[in-house]
Amino acid sequence: MNFESYFKMVEIVIIAYFFLVNLSYVILFIIGLNSIIKYFRRKPFSGAEIISRSKSTLPISILVPACNEEQTIIDNVKALLKLNYPKFEIIVINDGSTDGTFNLLRDEFNLIRSNAVFQQTLKTEPVHSTYSSMDVSNLFVINKKSCGNKADALNAGLNFSKFQLYCAIDADTIIENNALVRMVKPLLDSTEVVAVGGIVRVANGSEITEGEIKKVRTPRSLIANFQIIEYLRAFLTGRSGWSAMNSLLIISGAFGLFRKAAVMEVGGYRVDTIGEDAELVVRMHRIFREKKRKYQIKFVADPICWTEAPENLKMLFRQRERWHKGLFETIRMNRKMIFNPKYGRIGMLALPYFLIFELLGPIFEIGGFLLFLVAFLTGFYTAPLLLLFIVASILFGTLLSIGALFIEEYDFNRYEKWTDVGKLIFFAFVENFGFRQLLAFIRLRALLFIKISSWELIPRKGFAKQKIVPDAK
Repeated sequence: MNFESYFKMVEIVIIAYFFLVNLSYVILFIIGLNSIIKYFRRKPFSGAEIISRSKSTLPISILVPACNEEQTIIDNVKALLKLNYPKFEIIVINDGSTDGTFNLLRDEFNLIRSNAVFQQTLKTEPVHSTYSSMDVSNLFVINKKSCGNKADALNAGLNFSKFQLYCAIDADTIIENNALVRMVKPLLDSTEVVAVGGIVRVANGSEITEGEIKKVRTPRSLIANFQIIEYLRAFLTGRSGWSAMNSLLIISGAFGLFRKAAVMEVGGYRVDTIGEDAELVVRMHRIFREKKRKYQIKFVADPICWTEAPENLKMLFRQRERWHKGLFETIRMNRKMIFNPKYGRIGMLALPYFLIFELLGPIFEIGGFLLFLVAFLTGFYTAPLLLLFIVASILFGTLLSIGALFIEEYDFNRYEKWTDVGKLIFFAFVENFGFRQLLAFIRLRALLFIKISSWELIPRKGFAKQKIVPDAK
C-alpha cells in the first residue's frame, strides 16, 4: 500500500468516526425530543400547586458550597429564599473563602454564631463554626477549613442537613421560583428514583434583579452566545435522551436533587476527583447494579437553573479543562463497568459512548481537521471525501444545534424576542467554524497535559452587572 492509499484510508476512518458521532447525536436528539413531548403531554405542572401547598411534600435541604463567591452569593441566596416550596433549609458551606463571601452573608442576613450539633457521618475537613440567621429561620452557614475541594464542602453540608432530600447547587447560579416543585415530582411519584437533574442555562445578557430573572435575553459576548447553543444542545438533546433510556451518567453539580440516604449508601462525594458530580452518579449506577437494586436516575428539562458563563478565553479554558479532566477521572475510577454486561446499558452503551465519543473525541476531531488541512495543502484529497468530511463534521452539528433551538422555542419559549432567536440561529451555524474546534483543542490539552486538583475559582462579573442588550433602532 503506497502512502497516498494509506492517507486516503485514514481519511475514510476519520469521516466514518464523525458520521458515527453525529449519528449517535441524531438518535439521542430523536429520543430526547420524544421524551420532552411526552413530558409536556402528561401536563407535569397540573400538580405543582398541590405540591407547593401540601404539608406532606418532602422537605429539601439545599446545599450551596461556596469558595470566593462574593460576586454572586447574595443574589443566589435571595433567589433560594423566594422558592415556591413548602419546606426547605438553605445551607451555605463557606469553604475557607478569602474574599468577602462570609462577611456579605453575615451582614445581609444578620448571621449569629450557633451551637448546632451534627453527626460527622462523612469524614471532612474540620468545621470551625456554624451560623444561623436572625432574619431568616431556614438559612444556615457553615465555616469550614478549606481543602480546595468542592466535594468535601458538599459532604460537610450533607452531615449538617436534616432532610431526606437534598439539592446541590453552585453559588454562581439562580434557581427559578418553581424549579424545586417541578424537579421533586419524579421523587414523589416513585421511591425508585434516587436522583433528578434539571437544566442549566446561560444567564449572561438577561435582566436579573434581587435574585430573579426578569427578562431572558442574549448577551453581547460572542463566547457566551456560543455557550447558550452548547448548553441547549447538551441538555435538551443529550441528557433528555440518556434519561429516557435510564442511562443518564451526569447530573450537573450546578443543579441536582438527590435522596440523601442513597448518596450516603454509596459513601457521599469522593474528594479525590474534580468531577465529583459525574463520578457520584456513575458510582450510584455501579453500586446499585451490583446490589441488583431497582433504581432510576432522571433528567427533567423544565426546572431551570441559570448560571453565569465565562466571557473570555482564559476562563473558558480553565472551566473546560476542569470538566474534561473530571470526565477522565470518572471513567478511570469506574473503568471495570466498560463493556461489562453485568452493568447493563450503563456498561455496554453509556460508558463506552462517553469513553469513545466524549473523552477521546478531541483526538479524532483535532486529528481529523489537521489531516484534511494537510490533504488540502498537498493535494492528497478528493472532492467527494472533502464533501463527506464537511457534511459529517459541520452540517450535522449545525442541524442538531438548530434542532435544540427548535425544542427551546416550541416547548419553553424563554427567548421571546425574534431578534434573540435569530441571533442564536446565526451562532448555531457559526460555532462550527472555530468555536467547536477550540473546545476540542481545550479538551485535548486537558487530556494530555493539564493537572487540576483544586476548586474552580473563576472570576465572575456578578448577576447584578448583567445588562440587557438594547433593541436595535
